[in-house]
Amino acid sequence: GVTRLLLTRIPFFKEIIVSSFSCPSCSWSNTEIQAAGRIQEQGVRYSLAVTSRQDMNREVVKTDCASARIPELDFEIPAFSQKGVLTTIEGIIDRAVAGLEQDQPARRATDKEVARKIDEFIGKLRQLKEVNSPFTFILDDPSGNSFVENPQAPQRDEALVVTHYRRSPQQCALLGLEGDANPPDAAEDLRDEVLQFNTNCPECNAPASTNMKLVQIPHFKEVIIMATNCDSCGHRTNEVKSGGAIEPRGTRITLRITDPSDMTRDVLKVQCSGTPALSSCGPCMGLTGCSPLQSETCSVEIPELEFELGMGALGGKFTTLEGLLKDIRDLVEKNPFTLGDSSTPSRTGKLQEFIGKLQDVKGKAQAHFIMDDPAGNSYLQNVYAPEEDPELSVQRYERSFQQNEELGLNDMKTEGYEPDIKTEGYEPEPAAGR
Repeated sequence: GVTRLLLTRIPFFKEIIVSSFSCPSCSWSNTEIQAAGRIQEQGVRYSLAVTSRQDMNREVVKTDCASARIPELDFEIPAFSQKGVLTTIEGIIDRAVAGLEQDQPARRATDKEVARKIDEFIGKLRQLKEVNSPFTFILDDPSGNSFVENPQAPQRDEALVVTHYRRSPQQCALLGLEGDANPPDAAEDLRDEVLQFNTNCPECNAPASTNMKLVQIPHFKEVIIMATNCDSCGHRTNEVKSGGAIEPRGTRITLRITDPSDMTRDVLKVQCSGTPALSSCGPCMGLTGCSPLQSETCSVEIPELEFELGMGALGGKFTTLEGLLKDIRDLVEKNPFTLGDSSTPSRTGKLQEFIGKLQDVKGKAQAHFIMDDPAGNSYLQNVYAPEEDPELSVQRYERSFQQNEELGLNDMKTEGYEPDIKTEGYEPEPAAGR
């Protein structure tokens, strides 16, 4: 068959698309309408008091999500039970009668009582077309795209009452909207969605994808976790960045490790975007043209082992205490100048002894684990939260000038930075009407 589409505008209403289909083989034809615009900000309800035959000829635009009711007969055409149609009030009644009569022969053969009641109701619907007594026709459309003609337009029609209303959450769900007619908060979307963007692998420079997720850490703040997988070389990497600003004061966190269960505490070691760059990037040595590697702001110290891990040695991580100690061990073992062919026997012995002590901290030895972050964005889990942890102490301190310099705060200007556009020999023209 052939489907014809017509974009037309109904006076005092809006644009619609009329589609008409006809089949030359069986002569079947069908006509539908669709709204050419978007879903309106509010739903609409038309209530028409039908008192004469002229009212039956009023044009009606009924979308597929609109419902039609006649309270006097307790009759309703539910939403999404019919396709959108451009017709008249008489045409809507005729469509309802045709739908009820469709299966009547089968009902008369199987259930005569039900068929008799439907025949009686069809008779009442046909009597409405004669308008022997007034009745009310109600058209309710949550999308706001249905319409009942006002023959007196642009004057007011006393018989027609038009009501605009705010959609309920159930109606928004039926229309495929997000629970509310208002646009959802962008921050809420980020919390529930994993964002993905294209990048290059830091190892082989092949195209790869990076996943990014905004995560709320309980009793702390939001952080951004980023993970990159390369399908070409199999390289995998992840990093954590703070989701907020640099704190007004630095943070020094001290944990007294007394039990192996302390190894399961969550640890957040973040990167700060405002810190100085390292001399070179580890994976590509600065050859790929990417931005300089950001210096990590948190240092780690274990006094019992006389061990201190400075800024930039490990990237931002969201892991457990055991996972962080494992990364420290891997950092030592994979260094070719410490345990490789270039190392000396004396240095190798000392480092092997250190690795053994580090292993004891993970299992049985007691020690203090200290995290010092001038940016104040690192975190060590308090397993007693929201109560105080007897083994954990958090100290806030004022940053020194050197620490602010490393964070790039000394030269940061947040007020009065707008340039003065008035220069010598130039006067801005006054705006018209001011």
